[in-house]
Amino acid sequence: MTMNTKEKLWNAKYIKVMTANFMMYFAFYILTPLLPIYLSERFGATNDVIGLVLSGYTIASLIIRPFSGFVVDSFNRKKVLVICLFSFFVFFVGYIAASTLLMFAIVRTLHGGPFGAATVANSTVAIDVLPSSRRNEGLGYYGLSNNLAMAIAPSIGIYLYKLLDDFSVLFWIALVVAFVGLLVDGTVKILANSIVKNNGKLSLDRFFLTRAWLLAINIAMFGFCFGVLSNYLAIYSKQELGITGGTGTYFALLSIGLFSSRIEGAKALREGRLTHNAAYGMCIALIGYIMFVAWINPVGYYLSAFLIGLGNGHMYPAFLNMFISVAHHDERGTANSSILTSWDLGFGIGILLGGVVSEMVGYKAAFWMVAIENAFGVLLFFMFAGKFFVKRRIEASSF
Repeated sequence: MTMNTKEKLWNAKYIKVMTANFMMYFAFYILTPLLPIYLSERFGATNDVIGLVLSGYTIASLIIRPFSGFVVDSFNRKKVLVICLFSFFVFFVGYIAASTLLMFAIVRTLHGGPFGAATVANSTVAIDVLPSSRRNEGLGYYGLSNNLAMAIAPSIGIYLYKLLDDFSVLFWIALVVAFVGLLVDGTVKILANSIVKNNGKLSLDRFFLTRAWLLAINIAMFGFCFGVLSNYLAIYSKQELGITGGTGTYFALLSIGLFSSRIEGAKALREGRLTHNAAYGMCIALIGYIMFVAWINPVGYYLSAFLIGLGNGHMYPAFLNMFISVAHHDERGTANSSILTSWDLGFGIGILLGGVVSEMVGYKAAFWMVAIENAFGVLLFFMFAGKFFVKRRIEASSF
């Protein structure tokens, strides 16, 4: 046991995979909070139409992810990863070329496919290059790479938009960053014995980890909340709170919360206390969401950012490890695709309902919906999902 704890976590392959993951999510999230404004100003789209257009990306990602998990488990992961990342990179050209709302909607929807496949392939490779004794901890830090991109990229995007007032610059930046991620991942060498050949009989469990079905529902509920927040924060802040220059600061504080969660939660993940980390994080995030909509002043607004970041930083890596822990060694890709599919399902529904509710009753009502739904997610975990995981967990020795 002493020798295992000394296995190297920060090896070159792991660092490259983390870096590429950050680049991929950065390219995505630099556009996320500004696309509602772009669609409104450029094409005159209403809130419900904006929600419909933006949710197409997530729907495509949802459709492709169960199949991508199967493909990642069955074929050469390096080749699958490079093909997916190249496709993800190329689609950014479509945003620059789209001259009508319909063209933009088509490009945005189709772009979700390679994004969904690439995230599954990349996270599965991350598991392959991690030493088994450091996997819980390593996946926690890996999750930070996309969480950090979620927090930093919108801040940079909003700052550049205010500075340049030109969306085309943001599209070009996203294109370049995605290309850098492709180059970085292209240098990662994966050993042949890390590629699992799927010779078994096809079943539903090869496309979705049915052993984790209740965990999937639970994480989808939290993805719903972040979908509304990340997509409608900028326009809500401007219309309801009169805050036009603080959205970037909000996401910056969110990133500070994410970093803090790693400092606090690393030991618990290393010791395998996954349910503890998840419960702690979701409770903190719940306080943040309630504060965001109930405490209408700058203090409540910015403090909620830190709490939501801190909470999600604890909760998501714990859930990722829980999915991996209920999967067998030849289901790593499926486990990854399942949690991402579940998160994106909630995320997409959040975008869609957030647009509809805000159009019908206003953004304040939409964010109250978020706080209430988050509370139900917390109750589900404490009453059922936590116990569900403990019963179905497969011992680490089977990995």
